[in-house]
Amino acid sequence: MKTKKDKKEGDGLIRLNKYISDAGYCSRRKADELIAAGVVKVNGRIIIDLGTKIATDANVTVNGDPIFCTQHYKYIVLNKPKDYITTTSDERGRKTVMELVNVQTRVFPVGRLDRNTTGVLFFTNDGELANRLMHPKYHIERIYVAGLDKPIDLRDAQKIAEGVELDDGKTAPCEVFVNPKDHTEVTVALTEGKNREVRRMFEAFGYDVKKLHRRFFANLSVSGMQRGDFRYLERKEILELKKIVGMR
Repeated sequence: MKTKKDKKEGDGLIRLNKYISDAGYCSRRKADELIAAGVVKVNGRIIIDLGTKIATDANVTVNGDPIFCTQHYKYIVLNKPKDYITTTSDERGRKTVMELVNVQTRVFPVGRLDRNTTGVLFFTNDGELANRLMHPKYHIERIYVAGLDKPIDLRDAQKIAEGVELDDGKTAPCEVFVNPKDHTEVTVALTEGKNREVRRMFEAFGYDVKKLHRRFFANLSVSGMQRGDFRYLERKEILELKKIVGMR
């Protein structure tokens, strides 16, 4: 019979061979062979005990190759449409992005897109990854395409690239590309996440953003996806995402 102490110590833990198997790396039997061979590390330490249990958020490598258990963590990208707010619930009864990501596992949006902004929105239940993606020190790139109410003056585009003084501080320098065939279409690549930053930068120079689409967030895009569609990230996308924030 398990004691209360045993139960507490077992909460949230998973056998290492099951973790490796659930990650799709190999069978449990093969995982045992790899562990016994000394090629499996957990949080930087070689593990050879076949009965070892680990936390589901542990850093596991096999022959130096980082793996993760997708059974426990979910990584999803949504092509957000207009008229949905980026929150898990809304007291005013407005439509939220959670209505579009219909999965059994509880996930949450990483960062925000305002109601009328479309494009890449990332969801996960991996708290460590989410926190790093939002931390300013990692300079996560976000690329937006803005449709303006009038052609932009190239001198204004240069000033936006150099940084704009807003009521909550000056924006960091960013890259601005004006479509040579249509000066109402401007692409902005930035690494900050200020509230409504892109819209406010243009508004500071008298431009109204009629359309705003986030084309990239870090290495993620919604190329080929319809508005409102979501998909699970591929293994290589997750590994690259974790690499960007130093998790491998």
